[in-house]
Amino acid sequence: MKKNILIVEDHELTRFGLKTTFDGGDFVVYEAENAEKAIEIVANNKIDLVIMDLGLPKMNGIDATRTIKKLNPEIKIIMLTSHNEEQEVIDSLKAGVNAYCSKEINLSRLAEVVSSVSEGAAWFDPSIAQFVLKAATFAGANSGLSSKNDYNLTSREKQILKLITEGCSNSEIAKKLFVSINTTKAHVANILQKLEVEDRLQAAVKAFKNNIV
Repeated sequence: MKKNILIVEDHELTRFGLKTTFDGGDFVVYEAENAEKAIEIVANNKIDLVIMDLGLPKMNGIDATRTIKKLNPEIKIIMLTSHNEEQEVIDSLKAGVNAYCSKEINLSRLAEVVSSVSEGAAWFDPSIAQFVLKAATFAGANSGLSSKNDYNLTSREKQILKLITEGCSNSEIAKKLFVSINTTKAHVANILQKLEVEDRLQAAVKAFKNNIV
């Protein structure tokens, strides 16, 4: 079954390139040149995934993400930006993005990110890893949580958690560890339960915060 993907980008040439990459195959592509149009499309269509430009006119990509997540928390959102400012990264994470990519990413790699995020993975450009870790460490210090806690994860669960922090999808984890997809899903479910988090992104942040990986 094809998934509906929405490309939100104010530069027409960039938007055309992205649409050409994903149109056909596994996706039906919608497009919007601004946040307001994107929100309208999400409100009136079943959108599975959004590629969101951060630097949109009027309402930026972060505010648009917050609004879209309120309309449908299940939508996956990939933030695409030409610059990696620390506060923008942190605000994007708080808004609920599932991936954060530099616009320098090549289209074939972006296609892989889209595929992984569609399956439930989180992915972050390596250049912003320090910001994610810093935000997690700061949150841990303010909450009074221990910085050394493995939450009784087994060695296999820690191995899978490390792959989650690297942005691997369930199918990628299964291939790397030579196990079935159902076994992988069961391990991921156990990890989320033990860490007391709701999704893979929260699991990755908690893993960094507690030095599990």
